[in-house]
Amino acid sequence: MPGSAWWRAVAVAAVGVAVASCSGEGRRASAGTPTELRLAIGGESEEGYDPTLGWGRYGSPLFQSTLLTRDADLQVVNDLATRHEVSPDGLVWTVDIRTDAKFTDGEPVTARDVAYTFTAAAKSGGSTDVTVLREAVAVDDDTVELRLTKPQSTFVNRLVSLGIVPEHAHGPDYARKPVGSGPFVFEQWDEGQQLIVRRNDAYYGAKPAFERVVFVFTGEDASLAAARSGQVDVAALPPSLATGELPGLRLTRVESVDNRGIAFPFEPDEGRRTAEGRPIGNDVTSDRAVRRAVNVALDRQALVDGVLNGYGRPATGPVDGLPWNEPAAAITDKDPEGAKRALEAAGWVDADGDGVRERGGTEAEFPLLYPAGDSVRQGLALAVADMLKPIGIAVTPKGESWDVIRTRMHADPVLFGWGSHDATEMFNLYSSAQAGVELWNPALYRNAVVDGELDAAMAAVDPGRAGEHWKAAQRQFGPGADAAWAWLVNLDHVYYADACLDLGRLQVEPHGHGWPITQGIAGWKWTC
Repeated sequence: MPGSAWWRAVAVAAVGVAVASCSGEGRRASAGTPTELRLAIGGESEEGYDPTLGWGRYGSPLFQSTLLTRDADLQVVNDLATRHEVSPDGLVWTVDIRTDAKFTDGEPVTARDVAYTFTAAAKSGGSTDVTVLREAVAVDDDTVELRLTKPQSTFVNRLVSLGIVPEHAHGPDYARKPVGSGPFVFEQWDEGQQLIVRRNDAYYGAKPAFERVVFVFTGEDASLAAARSGQVDVAALPPSLATGELPGLRLTRVESVDNRGIAFPFEPDEGRRTAEGRPIGNDVTSDRAVRRAVNVALDRQALVDGVLNGYGRPATGPVDGLPWNEPAAAITDKDPEGAKRALEAAGWVDADGDGVRERGGTEAEFPLLYPAGDSVRQGLALAVADMLKPIGIAVTPKGESWDVIRTRMHADPVLFGWGSHDATEMFNLYSSAQAGVELWNPALYRNAVVDGELDAAMAAVDPGRAGEHWKAAQRQFGPGADAAWAWLVNLDHVYYADACLDLGRLQVEPHGHGWPITQGIAGWKWTC
């Protein structure tokens, strides 16, 4: 079992002691076909590994089974469930589960555990939102009914993302000692350093090829150094560190819906504050002409080429490439001169010749906050500032802690990252009902027409009808209308993997570069 000695080896590699002399093939050459897989992909869960609190929402819950899952084509398929159906009114989801699944303590998985899990998640208020659940009832040992307070078109995603926990073993310490029925068993968690899991030999599905998997929690540079020195088999890296092929390693780029965008505070600054004392409003970004001008002026392809090293694509909205995307709402061509004209028409002029426009005593300037330590967002913020300077808007990038960002996000623009296989995220980002709830709708955007379309999309029983409402909402909040956000790029997730490791077909990944790749980890295998 890797322990402190292993961790010290990674630390040594991180500072370059072992890198210079190692080809990247040392571990493979000396060990043959390893029975242990080592990954540096981030993804440590500060809250632990309890699905009822949100664990597994992005990527695989690893220790727990889900009722449904998504295959490499993002199609919904069975996992713990053998069948599910929805009542005509959309209020009752009936799920049959397999009878051969057991938790890792030997107890069988029953419908009562499923009912308990959904009930616990609804009560916890965690990031897996099941607040629409009225009650979950075990009809018999292998059938559960999930009864809703109202239809929800996206509820299927709760069956995909919520790992099932055992009612008998779900106590206060569960998050740090999880028990589940998934492909791996929790073994050891050294917080801030590593997570160790082992193969669940009693798993009902295809057994993983590895007896043990070690996840090491390193920084970006340390992850690359550990991969180059043969200390890890897979490393997730930012585009800036993906410089080409390395000996013994294969560079893998995975398309994602992981986007980056700027949330513009929507209300003017009238001195208002939230109940928590957070300031509200910005006299520059509350002007739709400014928000539209920013959207038109930005060269998104240059952001992809310059900041992402080509590992990505321009973002035209929050849900690019997904079935509910509305291409007609997008702005695809930059037009800085058009942005200048729009600002002039709205009264934003550079009267004193200092290069920054003003109107009524307010200068067209604002900070752009991003999480300190995030190299990609820092690069994007700096590039955005450079692109907006020629049109007379002064932007000051500022790396801040999440505590500061939470305090300032209703008053200062923030460079956020989102992206999900679940359309509910669009509702959360733009619905006034979600304004200021955690990090949802941070700009406090409000539009009654958009609210109506989003509510209708969520309530639709027919997926096609839901899609019509999702698209109608985008035509209202998109860059050619309210321009509530300026979406910048969609990232490709970049990994270095051992050249002998077959990762199989990889999904288009959601937000959270690193952990989502574990969705298919049970099928990975050595080829040489």
